[in-house]
Amino acid sequence: MRALLFSFLRGLSPVLADQGTGPLRVVSFSTVLTEIAEQVGETHTKVTGLVLAGEEPHDYQPTPADLDQVSQANLVLLSGKHIEHYPDKVQQATGGKVDSLSVGDQLPSLRMKPDPEEEKAGASAEQTATVEDPHWWHSIANVKKATAIVSDELVKLDPANQADYEKNAKSYLAKLDQLDKWARRKIAELPRNQRKLVTSHDAFQYFARDYGFTIYAIEGVSTDTEPSNRHVAELIDEIKKEDVKAIFLESTLNPKVTSEITRETGVRIGGTLYADGLGTGPASTYDGMSRSNVSTIVDALR
Repeated sequence: MRALLFSFLRGLSPVLADQGTGPLRVVSFSTVLTEIAEQVGETHTKVTGLVLAGEEPHDYQPTPADLDQVSQANLVLLSGKHIEHYPDKVQQATGGKVDSLSVGDQLPSLRMKPDPEEEKAGASAEQTATVEDPHWWHSIANVKKATAIVSDELVKLDPANQADYEKNAKSYLAKLDQLDKWARRKIAELPRNQRKLVTSHDAFQYFARDYGFTIYAIEGVSTDTEPSNRHVAELIDEIKKEDVKAIFLESTLNPKVTSEITRETGVRIGGTLYADGLGTGPASTYDGMSRSNVSTIVDALR
């Protein structure tokens, strides 16, 4: 009878079965959320990041092995705001027994007009009236909110370790406060009339909102479509008109079109930005990625 009861409880709730027997199993589809879960969870969580540093999240598709990891998790973290194209696969893999949290969906959204080429992709007029920007992590304020969301979810799943989760979250939030202060001091070196940022795709609108930049993007919010010839021609004219000082590459995108624009405008390449998540080396942490992006932008445009 006891064996039957244990089997029933295990099938009913993977979290209940694991409490007191080991760390919470967390699976993350975001490099930023992987770091947050590791920092807040520490020894109470075992975090598996499926989207790795340097991978392109717009194009990522989970493998059968990834979905097997999802099925064994206690918590699945998604970036949200439609950057993932596979929520149905994740839901099927969980069988309704695993907590799945789309963190970005709980954060305020920036909405923009879509790229003309994205409008041709077959979406309805209602869908293409505006596009939700999924790159919420380029706002440090958003990452602070995401940290609180993840912390609250871990407490809900593992209330016995609430004090540790809250202490770890507080420590990580203090680091984010220091990062934001540094970023504002660094960006203050750049006059407002020089805060013109030409990027490979439209991934820095949250950054622009927080720090007073204007974005000129070669591709749209997604990397799924190539920019039209008309858009590129208009962008070249705008770059010349606005006297833009530099154009920036991205770590996960082909630089071909960007290089063509630099030849047409004479504007130099200002460096490489990490647009779609954490990178490698010094940019393998959120702090390192943010400092790399801010320093590259300010030093090239100053």
